[in-house]
Amino acid sequence: MKFRFKATHIVLAMLCAMYFITYVDRVNIGTAASEIQKELSLTNTQLGLVFSAFAYPYLLFQIIGGWVGDHFGPRKTLLWCSMIWAAATIATGFVTGIVSLFIARVALGFGEGATFPTATRAMQYWTPSDKRGFAQGLTHAFARLGNAATPPLIALLIAWVTWRGSFVALGFVSLVWGIAWAWYFRNEPREHAGMTEAELASLPPRPTGPRPQVPWSPLLRRMWPVTLTYFCYGWSLWLYLNWLPLFFKNNFGLDIKKSALFASAVFFAGVVGDSMGGILSDRILKRTGRIRFARLSVIVAGFAGALASLLPILFIHDITVVALCLSSGFFFAELVIGPIWSVPMDIAPRYSGTASGIMNSGSALAAIVSPIVAGFVIDATGNWYLPFLMSMGLLTLGGFSAFMMHPEQPFDEIAVGVPIGKAVAAE
Repeated sequence: MKFRFKATHIVLAMLCAMYFITYVDRVNIGTAASEIQKELSLTNTQLGLVFSAFAYPYLLFQIIGGWVGDHFGPRKTLLWCSMIWAAATIATGFVTGIVSLFIARVALGFGEGATFPTATRAMQYWTPSDKRGFAQGLTHAFARLGNAATPPLIALLIAWVTWRGSFVALGFVSLVWGIAWAWYFRNEPREHAGMTEAELASLPPRPTGPRPQVPWSPLLRRMWPVTLTYFCYGWSLWLYLNWLPLFFKNNFGLDIKKSALFASAVFFAGVVGDSMGGILSDRILKRTGRIRFARLSVIVAGFAGALASLLPILFIHDITVVALCLSSGFFFAELVIGPIWSVPMDIAPRYSGTASGIMNSGSALAAIVSPIVAGFVIDATGNWYLPFLMSMGLLTLGGFSAFMMHPEQPFDEIAVGVPIGKAVAAE
């Protein structure tokens, strides 16, 4: 029997590639930071401000971008987004000071702001319902693979073409992805020439009738606990993404190549965590049929494991032990990703792009606050461990706030008056 790639698998692979590329483009500045800081004469506080620049439009476009993805469809939205973030990445290679660097990073956040909510919208109708956790875990695993690959990749590119040339080269890769996406993807699976009837039968049905208006107020009330939980996760994520290469370089006196390798090793642990979190959540759901238990059990375990992993670095400062603890902490934190990105699809399948945008605004807000606070604390105290201590407090809050989420109660049922308590009691 001749093997063929299914269209659904190719679409998922293209989304994995997008997650990989977008994370390379957003975290490359962390590895290049020492060179940028030296050439542009930036303090750690100024560098933290530059790190946060990406997140201002990224926060704004989580909800707006989710609506755009719902309204115009993933095909056009992701094409436009890729062109913008590619141009911003290329422009970073031509900055002359903190102002132009800040503007380039703002433009990058503008381009990438709608990507993840829109990708969730694409997965909504291109992924079987019982594979949502796997799909979200896999795509985010590729995001973390981008994290892991970026430090050594950027260090190598800097050696070859300088830090400026590295941004230009990566921007052209983004342009190629956007063109390929627009050529292959279709908003409606039935319109794709490569789809078979068997594949179509495995996908969730599309709603019929006119496009529903987003019920903003009820949806925000349902999603705020998810957003808070994701903010707590995002605080640690952005601390890792922005400051980890500099943490190893400055705290242990490593050169850029060695610090990049240590950071890369930590980020690889996140790749495993992303993949496992989605798979575990889906398996628990398949065995128990309890959506809330399947999502929350993995999410809470992730927060608890990340907290326990980071505690030793407050007392033991050996580089090997610290690297292992940070790797374990990142692994457990990334277990959260697969199940929590499934929650918007569980709660509000008809508004999954908007709902996931609301949730991801929590991480976007953390991306603004976390790097600025970390940079200020490091400049004020000279202590590179204090930001991780603050992260532990947010991990604790995230573990508790997760219990306020109710993915077992679909939003459409809430909208017609089915109380949450009834569904909780049934579970």
